[in-house]
Amino acid sequence: MNRKIVDKEYRNMILENIDEYRKDYFDMKEKVRNSKATYKGEPVPFLYMPKFYTDNDIENFKKLTKTMSQIFKKIIDKFLNDPEYRKKFGFPDWLNELILLPTNYSSPFPMARFDIFYDYNGDFKFCEINTDGTSAMNEERELSRIYLETKSAKQFGEKYEFHPFELFETWIDEILNVYMENHHEEKPSIAIVDFISKSSMDEFIEFRDRFRKRGLWCEIISPDELEYNEDGYLYFKNKKIDIVYRRLVTKDLLDNKDKIKDFIKGIKKGKTEIIGPIKSQIIHNKIVFKILQENETLEILDENERKFIKRHIPYTKELILDNLDVNEVIKNKDNYIIKPMDLYASKGVYVGKDYSEQQWEKLIKENNNNNYLLQEYFDPPETLMIDFESEKPERYFKNITGLYIYNENFYGVYSRVGKKSIISGIHDGYTLPTLHIRK
Repeated sequence: MNRKIVDKEYRNMILENIDEYRKDYFDMKEKVRNSKATYKGEPVPFLYMPKFYTDNDIENFKKLTKTMSQIFKKIIDKFLNDPEYRKKFGFPDWLNELILLPTNYSSPFPMARFDIFYDYNGDFKFCEINTDGTSAMNEERELSRIYLETKSAKQFGEKYEFHPFELFETWIDEILNVYMENHHEEKPSIAIVDFISKSSMDEFIEFRDRFRKRGLWCEIISPDELEYNEDGYLYFKNKKIDIVYRRLVTKDLLDNKDKIKDFIKGIKKGKTEIIGPIKSQIIHNKIVFKILQENETLEILDENERKFIKRHIPYTKELILDNLDVNEVIKNKDNYIIKPMDLYASKGVYVGKDYSEQQWEKLIKENNNNNYLLQEYFDPPETLMIDFESEKPERYFKNITGLYIYNENFYGVYSRVGKKSIISGIHDGYTLPTLHIRK
């Protein structure tokens, strides 16, 4: 099945009866407004055209997940066992102490989202790796659910079979699988942990309620509400916590370490199982893109893995002007993007093509030697989409594809599009319903 042809067939179907489908879009928009498809309390912007992925795409996603996971595990192992290699990441000693702690389960990154620029022909480049606070499962679930109620979904469904990805029950299964690797408690208590002001509450509530439906105790808890007990476990109001589903990103842990001393004690003791572990920061921090391309890393990889890195990882260097050809970086600004090593939601990211040479030079110098990376800018692949909010119903949008990885297995996709160089919510991006399609 050709995904490009599928998209064309869908657009043609809409254009043939555009007034009816435009009305249906606004009906869908009202349903989204009254749904749990929210980000920071606001309805998620979307388009009246889903992302369809074929069996061939799913196979591609599984293969790249397996290869990248193998590479990451080798890097993590070298970090844990080689003090000199560890210095490349530049983490503070107290964070290294948490990273080096042993865990009672095998995967060093039980949950991740690999964000890639994925084209129709299967070519792709990596954008970033999320292993801290991996999110947006609820956006995807709600949008796909509402989309499947539309007239276009029912009409297109007469020719094609398609269904959404399941991202909640599969994660609950995997979190319990991870826990049971070294425990025998059949009814563990679970705390979903993040600062409430930073939380995706609709998503957390959905997870909490699903854990509860399985007969498990579960609460959404801020890390500063957890207390460390002499028995080595973390507690919440006298309730022993067996599992922390950690949504607290390491950056927020770092910034608030003096406020959450009991939580950090619990991490160190290891009685309460922290899923995922702090060692996932090794691949979450964007410095890993630079380290992936260095000889010390390439020499521990096999030939296929080295080819994979060369083809799919963008050129990356630390933004330290003394180590760069500054004139080349400024003159060829359209080829570069700069980004902080450890912020999220596309904060502090700048694309050279969006600025004049003078503005770009100012940004480069302002962020010099300030935990920033200079990276090859990869122009995201574009797709012709239906957009009923524009003068013309067909517009090209840039694409980014997020692959949900649970316990190192591929489970689903999060799709976003945008008109700007950076595709994210704070840059006027759109989330799309995402469906696995078959003939």
